Amino acid sequence: MARIICIDYGGKRTGIAVTDPFKIIATALDTVSTKDFIPFLKKYFAVEEVELLLIGYPLNLDNSSTHGTALVKAAINQLKKEFPTLPIKQVDERFTSKLASRAMIEMGMKKKDRQKKENTDMIAATIMLQEYLQNN
Repeated sequence: MARIICIDYGGKRTGIAVTDPFKIIATALDTVSTKDFIPFLKKYFAVEEVELLLIGYPLNLDNSSTHGTALVKAAINQLKKEFPTLPIKQVDERFTSKLASRAMIEMGMKKKDRQKKENTDMIAATIMLQEYLQNN
């Protein structure tokens, strides 16, 4: 059974989450350097079957573009070029970083670990993926 991957794309780091094969539970997979995220996905796709790629799409509350919107658009174009047969969907990423920070506090994560941006990115991707699973 194929999985779904969700990406929280950023200029420096990219958080990645994945479903279980039954597409019930979203799990944090990794945070990688943005320059390494395509090779990371290629390695992952060689081992696991993936049927859908979700990517967080940054918008302001009024649905206008943010400073990160152009970066994500470029990443989507790169993903389409590298993986032409894989469907790609955009998901709303508003408030996911704040929700990730709150989740880390509720999990009892130490302050030192909460300050690591890679943890926030990975958990934000997991939140987006879990919301997608609940709504679809």
